[in-house]
Amino acid sequence: MTSNENKGLRLKREVGLISAISLVAGTMIGSGIFMSPQFVISNVGSPGASLIIWAVCGLLTVCAALSYTELGTMFRESGGEFIYLLRIYGPLPAFFVAYTFTIVLKPASISAIALSLAQYAVAPFYPGCMPPTLVVKCIAAVSILVVVTINMLNVRFAMAIQVIFLVAKVVGLIVIVIGGIVTMAQNGLESLGNPDTSFEGTTLEISAIGMALFQGFWSFAGWYNLNFVLEEVKNPEVNLPRALMIAIPMVTILYLLVNISYLAVMTPREMMMSSAVAVTWGNKVLGSWGWVMSIAAALSSFGTLNGSFFSGGRICFVAAREGHMPSILSMAHVHRFTPSPALMFTSIIAFIVLIPGDFQGIINFFSFASWFFYGLTVSGLLYLKIKKSDLPSTYKVPIFIPILVILVAVFLVLAPIIDNPQLEYLYVTLFILSGSLIYFPFIHFKLCPHLLDKLTVFLQLLLEVAPADKNV
Repeated sequence: MTSNENKGLRLKREVGLISAISLVAGTMIGSGIFMSPQFVISNVGSPGASLIIWAVCGLLTVCAALSYTELGTMFRESGGEFIYLLRIYGPLPAFFVAYTFTIVLKPASISAIALSLAQYAVAPFYPGCMPPTLVVKCIAAVSILVVVTINMLNVRFAMAIQVIFLVAKVVGLIVIVIGGIVTMAQNGLESLGNPDTSFEGTTLEISAIGMALFQGFWSFAGWYNLNFVLEEVKNPEVNLPRALMIAIPMVTILYLLVNISYLAVMTPREMMMSSAVAVTWGNKVLGSWGWVMSIAAALSSFGTLNGSFFSGGRICFVAAREGHMPSILSMAHVHRFTPSPALMFTSIIAFIVLIPGDFQGIINFFSFASWFFYGLTVSGLLYLKIKKSDLPSTYKVPIFIPILVILVAVFLVLAPIIDNPQLEYLYVTLFILSGSLIYFPFIHFKLCPHLLDKLTVFLQLLLEVAPADKNV
């Protein structure tokens, strides 16, 4: 292919409103709502407090999404936090985002989702006992391979799968809601317990509340995915806010109803002791058909995995396009118009993370570092609203919303450190800062600029990819 033909190669705008809603809601509704409720209630200690945590998580997610919507209408580029910090604060903070998200956060999130998918998929074959770790990790690896192949082949196909799986997972959650309603109709509201004791045993320790919020927010993770792929969204200034304001409230209401159903069927102690709360619920309500909940959770996780890959590869792609990563990762397939090198790179890192992967540890690490960058990004919006209020934006949020999000981010970053300091948080901070060892020599001072040229040319020919322009 000649250079003239390469010029102007862009990712296509294939994501309409329905696909955008499916990308957001379909990524949010995943393994979290099937696994996190027991961790939330065990951290806060009471059913009433756990429901408050879920409602607070939904409300704060809406606030964070509104803040990102304004940033998205100011900077209509893909890349999410990376591109916003690059345009507001400069290349060094943006590189920390690209480095941390690409090397750890996105692959770790993908691995955690794949692990939960595999756990649910094999659960019916190992009743009453934990499945072998090797079996779980092999199925998780296969699921990652399948999803990355889908995303490399065709954007429209990946979005069609996202829509289909969103419908399937919403149906699964509605089954849980209906089961709870039937239980309450048969047993009365007493099945929810005594209202006077709903908050009995509530823990008010800062670290416990922080961990409960981490688990809740894990179930809402994915609200930001549309900002990562904004250049592929049709009419983004309209569809971005619409998709977020339809998807997030819908998911929040579903999550609250599902948690009420869990509490109607199980005692708080049963929830805390359960290794997979949705399966325990299914065994009690559906009897011999309880295995259906395992399949529903596995399908739900697959849809989330697909959405996470779709957006996760774009961070790597945009960072490379801005010169913060090897240029091969900024290229797209000349026929399929997908960022296949970036997707392949993300999947390779995910496979590596999967080897020692631990679901609980991955969530805590992911949430701590993520909220640091969310807070930093929203602080950039606050700076722009105060110092550069004349910047063009088709969507504006009241200034108290980004202030609230920043305060929550500060709490979530500091709470586990102050109340229960652990070395893992120091390791996270040191890892993020270690990015400067790469940034200064290779990006700022541009040492060895032609180091990877021969490898880039070889991979470009092998993968049939070419440099892609911005689609703005």
